[in-house]
Amino acid sequence: MATGSTASIEIRTPGRGFSNATQALQDAVRQAGLRHGLCHVFLRHTSASLLITENADPDVRVDLENFMTRLVPDGDPSYIHSMEGPDDMPAHIRSVLTASELTIPVRDGRLALGTWQGVYLWEHRHRSHRRRLDVTLVSI
Repeated sequence: MATGSTASIEIRTPGRGFSNATQALQDAVRQAGLRHGLCHVFLRHTSASLLITENADPDVRVDLENFMTRLVPDGDPSYIHSMEGPDDMPAHIRSVLTASELTIPVRDGRLALGTWQGVYLWEHRHRSHRRRLDVTLVSI
């Protein structure tokens, strides 16, 4: 029989870019006493996203941001939705193209990430925000 627990994590972003959430998630796993199971993370926002990516070389995240800027530019005149500024609709598109949830295995009380992997919240708006992660931990 599986048992579980939940946690809520708030991440204050500095604006567009990446905030490393790996340690906060690992802390939630530790506090729950989870040895083996799953860590499911859900981001409760439509203008940011979650990803697992390279955690050693920050140039990877710079390249991801540069790529996304070319793919989904701010202020494109074809966007109808611009209620909160020129970065609003691009932020929604970016979040649809990426992910709002992740599931990570837990082995021996640790997130079972690869050597060079980290979990990041990717803020798509220019100004800072408080973002909420709902974490569900399931023991198996």
